[in-house]
Amino acid sequence: MFGRQDSGFLAGIPPVTRNLLIINVLIWLVEVLVPGFGGTLLRLGGLHYFTADSFNPLQPVTYMFLHSQGSPLHLLFNMFSLWMFGRFLERVWGSGRFLIFYFVCGIGAAIVQEAVWALSWERSYISAIASQNLITYDHAREMVQAALRASDPQLLSAMEMFKNHYITIGASGAIFGLLLGFAFVFPDMPMYLFFIPVPIKAKYMVAGYAVIEFFLGVSHSADTVAHFAHLGGLLFALPILLYWKKKGTLHGNGFY
Repeated sequence: MFGRQDSGFLAGIPPVTRNLLIINVLIWLVEVLVPGFGGTLLRLGGLHYFTADSFNPLQPVTYMFLHSQGSPLHLLFNMFSLWMFGRFLERVWGSGRFLIFYFVCGIGAAIVQEAVWALSWERSYISAIASQNLITYDHAREMVQAALRASDPQLLSAMEMFKNHYITIGASGAIFGLLLGFAFVFPDMPMYLFFIPVPIKAKYMVAGYAVIEFFLGVSHSADTVAHFAHLGGLLFALPILLYWKKKGTLHGNGFY
């Protein structure tokens, strides 16, 4: 079972999971070690709001491979989770199905994040104007609507700058999809949280994560975490997993 071909940490990881780990780490090292290049990668590859000047159609894929330069914890958490859950799921599903599932969850997370921005950016912009000018939200909204009717170039430029500040990076959406996949395939597997010294079944752990992410998202938490993108990964994973379960291929034995 432990022959020479399986020796070494990376050699014991299935190929897709292993390559995803390597690519993410290498890109993060480039972000950190090459002066100025990290900002270029963030501008070109980070997920921007789809009506912003900085958006391009590749970003719903490329954003998954970028992580925060300021702290390695963002990368470490995602890569640890990818290693923890991805290697098991890839062995059960096979590399091709695992890779498709990973990208569907990650791209789905991007779609949900874009939808949240579409529903919230205008209100956030008007609220910022109201705060800066010490006026009510309704007054600020009337000012913005009047300027839009007049096609005020200064306002249009300011709105464009505001929209360009919306950006999301990281593999977390895809990782949350893997969490749900693990809970479907291994629902009773005991898992541990650092601050809870008793095992929790995977299905309950993932359900708890989903509830926490939802409440953090709707509460407009002051942190910089894209909670709705995490939920998007779960949301896009769910119908795939239910379909595979119905077809009897959730535990392997067929692609679909």
